[in-house]
Amino acid sequence: MEGFLQFWQNLPGSVDPVLFTLGSFQIRYYSLMYIVGFLCTYILVVYRIRTEGYEYSTETIQDFFIWAILGLLLGARLGYVFFYDFGYFLEHPFEIILPFRRSDDGFIFTGISGLSYHGGALGVIVAAIVFCRRRKIAIFRFMDLFASVGALGYTFGRIGNFINGELYGRATNVPWGMYFPGDPEGLLRHPSQLYEALFEGLVLFFILWSLRRRPWPEGTILGLYVIGYGTARFFLEFFREPDPHLGFLLGPFTMGQLLCLAMIAAGTVLMVILRARTSRN
Repeated sequence: MEGFLQFWQNLPGSVDPVLFTLGSFQIRYYSLMYIVGFLCTYILVVYRIRTEGYEYSTETIQDFFIWAILGLLLGARLGYVFFYDFGYFLEHPFEIILPFRRSDDGFIFTGISGLSYHGGALGVIVAAIVFCRRRKIAIFRFMDLFASVGALGYTFGRIGNFINGELYGRATNVPWGMYFPGDPEGLLRHPSQLYEALFEGLVLFFILWSLRRRPWPEGTILGLYVIGYGTARFFLEFFREPDPHLGFLLGPFTMGQLLCLAMIAAGTVLMVILRARTSRN
């Protein structure tokens, strides 16, 4: 038991985040997890349109995925810029899109680091709205289809964070805590990425998947996803280490929690509007 506990606590340091290297080019598990997440989402969406009477073709779904991926990446990047480090990027605007940072020796390659889930979610929603209007598709019905399966894809993103050893949790003394190689303090910490993969990903997915066939008003699954994710992450943020350059805001809360409160409020407003619309009809 003691040997297993030691293995578990040091597991993050034993996992190489690089899948393989070709010269100076690296393929990392993190990128692979995003691909797996999109693939799982695509497979489940296609399964639903083929077995549950949806009128969309697979070509329409494939076209939307291009929009969704672009919306996700653009929204996630801009969300990080505006929500998490606006002051810095206001002074260094070119670093929003360029993977270089100025140093005393000139420019160094850093990659584009810093993505926000909340910004990515907004980006996908905006992309869906524009796509549906251009194709004359009912927006809420279309977004419900993706909301019912999107949480499963998110699970793989958090597993990628775990393999990368990033976004780790707060210091703890629980026996399932872990040591992350990127932690400058070298403390035993909550594996908060795995908590999020479980509750914001798998649990939320199974809840929404089990509810998908009920005769809800269109938009309900989307509203439940927004409320469910926001609620799960709000509580799980108490186990996650705050962003070091932001720390805590408005007392014990993190930026992620404040954004989740906004999500919960938006989802609640949507549900109230849908209910009022149904009552009128």
